[in-house]
Amino acid sequence: MRILLVEDNADLAASIVDYLEMQGHSCDLAFNGESGFNAAISNDFDMYIFDIAMPKMDGLQLCQKLRNQCNNTVPILFLTARDTLDDKLAGFSAGADDYLIKPFDLSELLVRLQAIYNRYVGVKTTLALKDLSVDLKTEQVMRANKVISLSPNTYKLLIILMQRSPEIVLRQELEHLVWGDNLPDSDSLRSHIYKLRSKIDKPFTQPLIKTSKGRGFSIS
Repeated sequence: MRILLVEDNADLAASIVDYLEMQGHSCDLAFNGESGFNAAISNDFDMYIFDIAMPKMDGLQLCQKLRNQCNNTVPILFLTARDTLDDKLAGFSAGADDYLIKPFDLSELLVRLQAIYNRYVGVKTTLALKDLSVDLKTEQVMRANKVISLSPNTYKLLIILMQRSPEIVLRQELEHLVWGDNLPDSDSLRSHIYKLRSKIDKPFTQPLIKTSKGRGFSIS
């Protein structure tokens, strides 16, 4: 998952980011509601984690603004020390998908995020970019109405790039997300990018996959 964490406690935020990235997820960080809103509308995320008591814009306001003004449906998990029933009802009323009371165990946070994401993926079944589309249920890849066959790791690479589009995904991050702790030799990523280009770009007029020299790759 690509996750946006909006949390003004720097120590807690660092712990959450480190833990989630150790589990193979990508985590962007904002320290107040205003910065969180700007990040949310400027990038594509699979999940939001919002603290409630924050400067500039609290988590409830941030959630309501994204839901009501931007028609944003990305799942939201609230983190808060507010544990009354009224507080929880206010969170769900604002548009949250779950509510985790501080202090909490990081492993519980991960389990809750995965459960929410699994429900969300059940709704979001297609990725699309220009004339390229992927059915996430059947794993069928199509461009210009032509079915494209990919190997498992090349398919995983395509999904990561599409989910993060138009962002540049760094080489090291791509390797970690595709292969986990079993990192391949230095030529494997380049080889898989070449194979992906040969299927996604080469037969078509407009190339979609781009190289950022010395950094990584993007698709747009």
